[in-house]
Amino acid sequence: MTIFKEKVDEEYLTTSEVKEILQDVEAERAADEERELRYELARAIEHVNRFAVLPPEESLELVADLEELEKVDEPTAYKIADLMPQDRDELRAVFAQQRYALDGDELDEILNVVAQYV
Repeated sequence: MTIFKEKVDEEYLTTSEVKEILQDVEAERAADEERELRYELARAIEHVNRFAVLPPEESLELVADLEELEKVDEPTAYKIADLMPQDRDELRAVFAQQRYALDGDELDEILNVVAQYV
């Protein structure tokens, strides 16, 4: 017997947006003395606190600016917004699994957009 799971919904979020959501969850759990903070949730909160660079509004603006570029699709824009690459090598790592390679000018164009938010 095989159990299939159906993907009901999919939504991309930046690390900054997740940080905001997890802060609400953490506050809710702290208010209820009987509910403890599970290990996985505590690790997720620690992760977003460490790696969320921009405020949620700015990270969404960055995603929108990146999506305007020709070679950047939605998942890649969110990945770039989370990683905030500073040089071509870091950015090439984001595009490593794509079926196409970007030339230097295209990489620089993306890095210039990211530099506006650093």
